[in-house]
Amino acid sequence: MAASGGRQGAVTLAENVAARLIEQIQSGDRVPGSKLPSIRNAVREYAVSKNTIVEAYESLAAGGYIVSKPRSGFVVAKSAQPTAGRPKHLSEAVDIVSLLNAQLEESFEIRVGDGRPPASWTEESEIRRHLGLVGRGPSSSTDGYGSAWGFPPLRQQIARRLEKQHIQASEKNIILTFGANHALDLVIRAFLTPGDVVLVDEPGYYPLFAKLKLAQVRVVGVRRLPDGPDAEDFTSKAATERPKLFITQSIGHNPTGGSISLSVAHSILTVAARHNVTIVEDDPFADLSPTPPNRLATLDQLNHVISIGTFSKTLSASLRSGHIAGHADKIAALAELKMLTTVNSSGHVERLLHRVASEGHYDRHLKRLGQRIEAAANRVHDALARSGHSIFAGNGGGYYLYLMLPQGINDIELARLGAQEGIFIAPGSVFCLDKQNPMAAGIRINVARADEDRFFDFLLRKLS
Repeated sequence: MAASGGRQGAVTLAENVAARLIEQIQSGDRVPGSKLPSIRNAVREYAVSKNTIVEAYESLAAGGYIVSKPRSGFVVAKSAQPTAGRPKHLSEAVDIVSLLNAQLEESFEIRVGDGRPPASWTEESEIRRHLGLVGRGPSSSTDGYGSAWGFPPLRQQIARRLEKQHIQASEKNIILTFGANHALDLVIRAFLTPGDVVLVDEPGYYPLFAKLKLAQVRVVGVRRLPDGPDAEDFTSKAATERPKLFITQSIGHNPTGGSISLSVAHSILTVAARHNVTIVEDDPFADLSPTPPNRLATLDQLNHVISIGTFSKTLSASLRSGHIAGHADKIAALAELKMLTTVNSSGHVERLLHRVASEGHYDRHLKRLGQRIEAAANRVHDALARSGHSIFAGNGGGYYLYLMLPQGINDIELARLGAQEGIFIAPGSVFCLDKQNPMAAGIRINVARADEDRFFDFLLRKLS
């Protein structure tokens, strides 16, 4: 007979069996409603005694993982869902970082197991001296890696900013990242597995296409209209493709420049809820609007929408700082993955941003920036319109307008001719999955850089 439920090192056999079953439940290998092996079969499967299995099952029942049903034995409880839909391989990987998680806790007085030297040996002796005001204030205990969630005061500040945009959020709904691209990487790795289907704007953010292909998922474009994603196209593809995610931009869309209308936002959310599609809303220009803009996250309140923001487009691309806002369980799953992959984002950069924001510098900067963008967009739009060029959408609050090319003009060839004259042009086809898409016959224009007579003269010569 197998061993009884005595100690095996520091863990009993019953605890070991229970832990293995919990892992199977949380990874989705054992789905809600499925039966567990009978006690007799479990004895053979786990090579332990009957008393050990009974003790393990009682522990799982007490924890709410399983329930006992008359004449059916034990079944997985309906409430025992995989953590935030996390794929099995990610659940297994996250288990590896338990020691790292303990290392990041700041409650230890003696950190003999820590992998880092004391801050007085590194940050306090050199970096703080060069950071000036940014380096003053936080205690030395905050100079290490810090929490994988990011610098708490900055997360609190972002939560307050979201509330001003009519999105209810708290610190637990926010994780800081190395910018929007890092945020997208985390979301893709946390919630997708090879073979999944993802819907994206088309035309859309082309680096995202590459990230998704790297993740071995199938990418399907949703036609973009001047007022947001084509609701009919989204409805059709949500029903037929069964996507996991829809990744979209609502404000100052890259590359078309348009922003989503309220009616389109309602339609997208309704269809997404019907087909259980999680929406990832990547809005780098959300902070620029003086009034709360139309956003999917505003209507949804972060229940089924994951919102991505960044300081790269509004403050400095070199700072490499952004955030993800979402439902608390999704953010917790992302924090575990971030801990596993990068440990943390930059605490010093996050302190700098917190100071800039808390002292009002960021809001004053946003006001000036917004005024400059609006003025430049109006000048460029008017100049293009006077020359008879076709513009896809008005400027929706970001840097972009999208110029539709006359029939017979090749966007790649136009970019090549521009390069010969020292003019960088972003051809529309790179923003399209389908190179035959009619929207591929266009170019993205950055209004902050296009108010140049040489550029307008080039268009006049090449597009006439």
